Amino acid sequence: MSWGKGRAAIEQRGKVIYHTCMKYSAFFIPTLREAPGDALIASHILMLRAGLIRKLANGLFAWLPLGLRIFRKLEAIIREEMNAIGSLEIKPSVVVPGDLWKETGRWDSMGEALLRVKNRQNADFVVSPTAEEAFSSLVRDELSSYKHLPLSLYQINTKYRDEIRPRYGVMRAREFTMKDAYSFHASDSSLDDAYQAMGQAYRRIFKRAGLTVIPVRADSGAMGGSASEEFMVESAIGDNTLLLCPSCGYAANVEKASCKPDYVSRTLDEARRAAADLPLPAIVDTPGVKTITDLYAFFDKDEKPVFIKTLIYQVISPGIDLPGTDSGAQNTFVAVCIRGDLDVNEVKLAALLKAGEVILAQEHDVTRITGAPVGFAGPVGLTAAPVIADETVTALNAAITGANAQDKHYRNVAYGRDFSAHIVADLRVVKAGDRCCQCGAELYEKKGNELGHIFKLGTKYTAAMNVRYLDEAGTAQTPLMGCYGIGLDRTIAAVIEEHHDEAGIIWPATLAPFHVVIIPIQYKGAVQAQADELYRELERRGIEVLLDDRAERPGVRFNDADLIGIPYRVVIGDKNLALDAPMLEIKKRSEDSARLIGVGEAAEYLESGIRADSAALNGCA
Repeated sequence: MSWGKGRAAIEQRGKVIYHTCMKYSAFFIPTLREAPGDALIASHILMLRAGLIRKLANGLFAWLPLGLRIFRKLEAIIREEMNAIGSLEIKPSVVVPGDLWKETGRWDSMGEALLRVKNRQNADFVVSPTAEEAFSSLVRDELSSYKHLPLSLYQINTKYRDEIRPRYGVMRAREFTMKDAYSFHASDSSLDDAYQAMGQAYRRIFKRAGLTVIPVRADSGAMGGSASEEFMVESAIGDNTLLLCPSCGYAANVEKASCKPDYVSRTLDEARRAAADLPLPAIVDTPGVKTITDLYAFFDKDEKPVFIKTLIYQVISPGIDLPGTDSGAQNTFVAVCIRGDLDVNEVKLAALLKAGEVILAQEHDVTRITGAPVGFAGPVGLTAAPVIADETVTALNAAITGANAQDKHYRNVAYGRDFSAHIVADLRVVKAGDRCCQCGAELYEKKGNELGHIFKLGTKYTAAMNVRYLDEAGTAQTPLMGCYGIGLDRTIAAVIEEHHDEAGIIWPATLAPFHVVIIPIQYKGAVQAQADELYRELERRGIEVLLDDRAERPGVRFNDADLIGIPYRVVIGDKNLALDAPMLEIKKRSEDSARLIGVGEAAEYLESGIRADSAALNGCA
């Protein structure tokens, strides 16, 4: 652990001013030999051990000087790419009036994740977890004409979400930094242009950061909107399950994934005609048979029996009118039917009903709605809740399903004849082994973490907040909106997850806190003179250098250099300087072996390597 006071050169690049070269003794790098016990994943462990961050409280972290250099470099990459597509940076406040959130209804629907505060006048405020309301309010106050559109604005700012269980360091923290961009448009085609441009910018950002990302189709969730795409990185501790096609490249979050139908769907009339000559439903006594597993065991004497599974869901804040429900009701119930071997995708269900949330009903509600305990629900004769059917149900003729009576099931149930559905939609959970909806190849699964997400929001927020403009005919219109976010803290953690080994971090050249670390075996005499000369020459060439001038054993300094992950290490010792042709030992962090380079060629060798590494990531190679 070393830190102190000192002076160092600074260089201005754009609007970012930072020290290009430093001596270790003048810097603050509190490295650790061991990580705290609550650090479980590589990025969390290495960020603590390398002195990039420190924990202030559960889910709250401080970025230390070395980590902040990396953070600022990612910010610079993001700014360059946002500016390149014409997005304009602004700086809203982090604390936002609660009234804006009440306009959109998210004051209530965001639940306990929203950090609400009151000022001394007892007015409500929100510590922003996201910025749709703030940006919409700003645009509402300024937008008057179609001539102002399209408009794209972004911020890089602090966010707060009161996570129930923050974990994995900055990968899932309570306070974090995001780049949010919001675009406003007069037409679908204009919104699509911005959406596509933003998607390409995101691909460039992640490439420049050295990341391998998987763009996937995704659910818009609480954000709403008609289309969204997530940018994922593969991770063993990922919160998301991805369905991927090895043949055509189809990729989707499990929340959104579709598959090629393994059935022939039918309209209500087609199903009714298909069931015309089938036996009528008959009650079967099924004592104690509640689950699909129990049903398969009970009916195993039948040849390939088919089942309709019926689940009762409580719907929180539905956004569509449902039969038997008062318009604007905050809570209602639906009966969801699906083929027995499948599971209901609750995210798809919530999106279908435009609901804040859907949850399985409590046992007393199931009994009240169906007249039977949990395990015996079925769609035949069910009137206390609207029936929502997965598309697979329309293909079933002689199915077995609950009879809404304890210990009883129906057999020979047919969709169209014996029951119908208020809505039929794709509600199944897609799994590995299902067939790709595009090419029919077998899908496989990976776990992933989301780094970025882009949405077409449509008028969800602009309509709720009465954002209006006058079109060419002088008619008031509501602008369409897009939303585009990247988590900076999580992106840096993901880079470490992808680029590390047992010794420490291996930074891509574009994000490395320094490009070169110089380690003199003993910082005195000829070794010191050569170290200082190389330090000054690299500084002159614009290469960022850390000179390890500490009076520590060489092994300690080698270990710290590997832990911190600086791309190039230069070791200077009396032995190599005493050769007829004086040499320096240079090792690239990502390679196993070092090489000897002549003193006179070292600066050029290092500069060429660093610029080539950077160009390869920046797309200039």
